[in-house]
Amino acid sequence: MTDEVPLKARIDDGGTPEMPKWQLRSEAGMLTDVLLGPADGFRWMGEENAAWSALVRDTLRKGYSFDKQTAMRQHREMVQAYGEAGVSCHFLPLDEFNPYQVYARDSSFMTPYGAVICQMANPRRRGEYAACLRFYLQHGIPIYDMVSSGNFEGGDFNMIAHRCALIGYTDHRSEEIAARQVAGWLEAEGWEIKFAPIDQFYVHIDLMVCMLNERCAAVCLDTTEEDVVDWLKAKGIEIIPATFKETMALGCNVVALGNDRILSTAGAKDLNGKLRAAGFKVYDPDMTMFTWAGGGVHCMCQPLNREAA
Repeated sequence: MTDEVPLKARIDDGGTPEMPKWQLRSEAGMLTDVLLGPADGFRWMGEENAAWSALVRDTLRKGYSFDKQTAMRQHREMVQAYGEAGVSCHFLPLDEFNPYQVYARDSSFMTPYGAVICQMANPRRRGEYAACLRFYLQHGIPIYDMVSSGNFEGGDFNMIAHRCALIGYTDHRSEEIAARQVAGWLEAEGWEIKFAPIDQFYVHIDLMVCMLNERCAAVCLDTTEEDVVDWLKAKGIEIIPATFKETMALGCNVVALGNDRILSTAGAKDLNGKLRAAGFKVYDPDMTMFTWAGGGVHCMCQPLNREAA
C-alpha cells in the first residue's frame, strides 16, 4: 500500500475523485489502452471448470480438443487487431497456476475511480486477483475497492453510459449480495444502476448485452429480460439483435473500439453482417480455442483508457 495508490480509493459516502491519468466513463468511447491476460499459460481446465460454465459443458459434450499452437496464433491475431485499431495492449503478469487469467474481465473491472478487485466463484481461479493487484499498483491505477460480500465477476458489470451501469447476477458466478455491494458503492457516487438477474446457464450479463457505441448495443433478445431491453431503449439505445445460437457461442460478447469499430469473432457471422450493414468496421479473428473454453473477446479484455465518446 502506498499514499499514491491506496488499496481503497473509494470514499464511503461518495465523492471519490476520478482518476487523473486514466479515463473510463463508458464502454463506448475511443479505446486507447486495454489490459489482456497472457496466453502463454492458457490451457483448458476441462472437467475442473465444467461446474462453473454451461459453455464449457457444451464444449465437452461436442468433443472439441485444445491445441496450444492454435490458441497462441489466435491470441496473436486478436492482439494484432487491437494494434491495427490503434489500441495499446498491456498484459497481466503470467501466473502459470492460473491458466484462465487470459479472461482478464473476470477477476477485476475498471471504474472511473480505479479498479475493483473481484471475488471469483471458482476456487481454482481465485488466485487471479494477485496478478491484477500487481499490474494496477505498478501502473498507478488506484484500487477503488475489493468485493468482500460474496462472489462477483467483472463480466457482470456493464457500463452503459457515464455513471450508469447494468449489473447482472446469477447467484452462482456472481451473487446478488455482492452485486448489491458493488451497486451501493456506485449509487453513493450518484450512479444509476439497473439490476439484471439471469439464470446461471448464461454465465454473465456480457454474454448477452454489449455496447457498440454510445447509442447502440448488441443484445440477444431471446435471453435478455424485457425490462432490461425496455430500459436500454428508454435511454435511446438502438438494439442490434444477436441470435441465440451465436450468443451461446460467445458471438454477442464483442468489444467497442470507438469510432464505430468493433472487435468480434469469425464465428459471429450473422451479427458481424448486421454490424457491417449498420456501418460498423468489424475485426473478426478466429477465437475458437478461447470461446470453446467459455469466454469471448469481451471476457478477455479489461479497458483501461477510453477517450470520451
